[in-house]
Amino acid sequence: MGVFDSLFKSEKKDFNWPGEQLEFVDQLEAIATASYATPQLIFKHSTRCSISRFVLADFMNHFTYSSEEFGAYFLDLLNHRDISTAIAERFNVVHQSPQLIIIKEGKAVAHASHEGVNELKLSTYL
Repeated sequence: MGVFDSLFKSEKKDFNWPGEQLEFVDQLEAIATASYATPQLIFKHSTRCSISRFVLADFMNHFTYSSEEFGAYFLDLLNHRDISTAIAERFNVVHQSPQLIIIKEGKAVAHASHEGVNELKLSTYL
């Protein structure tokens, strides 16, 4: 396998996401409810996008919070575009990819896309 094959491979690699997979629209209400006790993160990732892959890797390398500090959800956009649409409607955030959305007290309090994902100071939302 060449360098370009590994960069543009469409299948999701196994990695150690610090939370749950977002696979059902019904999870959005549970995320909103949980956000009253603990801020919740939603990371939206396109497995076919090299930029998304790099942003995700950088995010994972620097994410040091526990599940008591942040609930963390991972959304595979290629398999769950319907959930991304529901996120946009439920939390009033325009769809982008890659994208990190921070939910607190039932609302999106911050979001960023592309290189902005890793510029968000998560400690601000604790």
